[in-house]
Amino acid sequence: MTKTINDVYMQLFRRLKEGGDPMPQLTAREITAYACKADKKQTAGWSHFYVEDTTVDYAGLLCDRCLDGEPLAYIIGEWDFYGLTFKVDRSVLIPRSDTERLCELVIEQAKERVSPRLLDLCCGSGCIGIAAAHTVEDARVTAIDLSDGALHITRENARDLGVSSRLLTMKADVMHAPPRGLGQFDIIVSNPPYVTEDEMQMLDRSVADFEPHEALYGGEDGLDFYHAICDSWGELLVPNGRLLFECGWHQADDVAGIMQRHGYKDVTITEDYSGVPRIVYGTNARPDVDLTRDA
Repeated sequence: MTKTINDVYMQLFRRLKEGGDPMPQLTAREITAYACKADKKQTAGWSHFYVEDTTVDYAGLLCDRCLDGEPLAYIIGEWDFYGLTFKVDRSVLIPRSDTERLCELVIEQAKERVSPRLLDLCCGSGCIGIAAAHTVEDARVTAIDLSDGALHITRENARDLGVSSRLLTMKADVMHAPPRGLGQFDIIVSNPPYVTEDEMQMLDRSVADFEPHEALYGGEDGLDFYHAICDSWGELLVPNGRLLFECGWHQADDVAGIMQRHGYKDVTITEDYSGVPRIVYGTNARPDVDLTRDA
């Protein structure tokens, strides 16, 4: 029997609801739009378009993957963040709305400067740096990650979103000193791995089985990357440059303490859009600039 796009949607919705999906309408809409190559913003017209049986079967297979715990973003290969659509695969964490407040703060800081240079450490999909470059048209971004897969996704996202000319990717291990020649930056931002050893044992299956563990684990107490960045990478900030972090819900005080011990001033803890204290930022108080690192 020939089915419309809306028929496919309703079939998936019922399956997902019965299977315990927490947001069956959203998930069904996204899978239907992806499988049927339909505009998810024009669902009212879905009852007027018919699809082949192979498309119906394909949508069912995607639904199976979802019911088996695979995150929707990996199934459809993209996810929205800060009003932009980013490609994702299993080499990067899925951009989360929790991080949008951090991104907003980065953009606010960048707008206060002329031709700002941003350094995005542990960039993953590149969502923070790319969103900043997309919004602040004179910003230049260097995005760093240790994962070749993540850097590939970042370059694809920069190309798709029109900021390739102002974004440089570089492979480096944030746990070690930065490569020479990077120059100085007005803003350094990082959403690093911060899951503790104990928390790694309690991750939801959709995270534990599908998202890259190297982008999650931050050492026994989850703070390894904050120490490393403040120890070595902070020297790349210009005087009065800003360092901004995302952290776990229980780590803000610890991260603020690390920054204060490294001499940052005006260290501030702020909440994400859900009211959770997950963002810590401060200002470089050192007056000197290491000109040997100028790009």
